[in-house]
Amino acid sequence: MRLFWLILLLFGGAFGLIRYVQTRPIERPPGVLVARAPLQQPLAPADAPHLEKPGYRFQPVASFELEARVLSKRLYRYDAASVISPVDLALGWGRMSDTDVLRKLKIWQSDRFYFYAWFREPPIPLGEIVTNSANMHLIPANPNIELRLKRLKPGHLVWIKGYLVNVTGPNGFFWRTSTVRTDTGNGACEIVWVADLIVR
Repeated sequence: MRLFWLILLLFGGAFGLIRYVQTRPIERPPGVLVARAPLQQPLAPADAPHLEKPGYRFQPVASFELEARVLSKRLYRYDAASVISPVDLALGWGRMSDTDVLRKLKIWQSDRFYFYAWFREPPIPLGEIVTNSANMHLIPANPNIELRLKRLKPGHLVWIKGYLVNVTGPNGFFWRTSTVRTDTGNGACEIVWVADLIVR
């Protein structure tokens, strides 16, 4: 019986170590790691590519490209959008990619929202936090991109290219993307069809 518990303890410890390594944030040096804000270009309906997944239709409203630091990742499995968007990323650029700034913020995600808090005073002006970070609902174009999105950790630097899209689906499902970086609250998230992804 003691051997059983010892084996169980060893397996539990090994599993815990693997889990820790898989989720441990990537360490980055101080300083702005991504200087450029996201780029987007409005699309006329005639220029928009045809995008679809079974049961869902996507209306591209702008081409979209960004490089950013992953601030937080959240996987979704059971909400209405998880079939097409299993991963949300909170992403930062400008001073929201600076390790010194991020150390002074608590960042987390829940219910498709991204939250931040600080002790006493924010490390940079609140308006700069808003315009240099965002929660994005990501729609992978293929299974390979989906797998790589799910493996991301805070601290990774990502380059994403694709489209901002509005989505319609079963049972009256409708998602409208944000197209600006200055909004907050409900409706402020970008909905991104991820056509290409580079991670470093």
